[in-house]
Amino acid sequence: MNLDELQSYSDVIDYLDGKGRPRHLLLGNGFSMAYDKDIFSYNALSSFIDQIDDDLLKKLFQVINTKNFEVVMQHLDNFIEIARVFTEDKNLVDRLVAATETLKMSLIDAVKTLHPEHVFKVPAERSEKCAEFLKMFLANGGKVFTTNYDLLLYWVMMRNGLEDAIDGFGKEFEGYDTATREPEFADLCWGKRRNEQAVFYLHGALHLFDTGVEIVKELYDSEHYLLTKIKERIENKDYPIFVTAGNGHDKMTHVTHNKYLQHGFDTFSGIQGSLIVFGFGFGDSDSHIIDAINKAAKHGQLTNEKLLSVYIGVNSQASLDRMEQIAERFQCKVNYYDARTVGVWG
Repeated sequence: MNLDELQSYSDVIDYLDGKGRPRHLLLGNGFSMAYDKDIFSYNALSSFIDQIDDDLLKKLFQVINTKNFEVVMQHLDNFIEIARVFTEDKNLVDRLVAATETLKMSLIDAVKTLHPEHVFKVPAERSEKCAEFLKMFLANGGKVFTTNYDLLLYWVMMRNGLEDAIDGFGKEFEGYDTATREPEFADLCWGKRRNEQAVFYLHGALHLFDTGVEIVKELYDSEHYLLTKIKERIENKDYPIFVTAGNGHDKMTHVTHNKYLQHGFDTFSGIQGSLIVFGFGFGDSDSHIIDAINKAAKHGQLTNEKLLSVYIGVNSQASLDRMEQIAERFQCKVNYYDARTVGVWG
């Protein structure tokens, strides 16, 4: 098939509108690259562990056999407490403390690399154009799934006040301030609106944190940038939820140990109608995404309430050729469209 022969994005939308079936959206890193490929040309969080120049940390990763950042940090914290109790070797304790700080600062540096300050200066017209793109799904009962860790999607939804962009988080009322009698609320915790949830970060995101008891969301406000608040959380030993493991099996192992991530994949595995894919390449480490799509395609077979088709956006002949080579891995109808015709950011 030739790239120039592909249908446009508007053709896909018109066809699905005519069918009257539900449509959902899966976003990959190409969504962020479409905004600025120089900023989002690689995923700093995926590779920052491999770039750490610390022999103790490298050995620790090998022993624990995981790239789950939260697990490694928990082990380090535990090792430090055990070492303080059971050894008089202050040098060992100091090395463990230094390794913890090195890993923590590496994450902060990776976050800064992924989010240069001007990311938060997206022109209003580009932000509004992206919001219109998202509304094509959210305002029609569809769901939006993303594998991106970055804050760009969250920022657009928040900036444009998308009412249907419910991410499952809500505040619990805690009472009234004794002095001002103003109502007080707890952190934004996930679960309060999970039944209404329409936006899912399948691999976690920088603004989502697991406290060990609750999944909480960090908020942007007029006085504090999100990155500043995220950095403060990391320094206080709260770590973002994000899946950095290598292959699909390892990623799902991480997912199944987190109630927020598991709920996202359960929902993704049960979608009906059609799925439009933008900016996602289905690489070698994405077998778990294809597995979830195939599970949705088998869901409700007796009633036909299942995922019927996938529309994959491609922007080059090479990517189209590759997708055609792996099409047999999907257990529903696979279609392609020209991703260059979407105009997500105007």
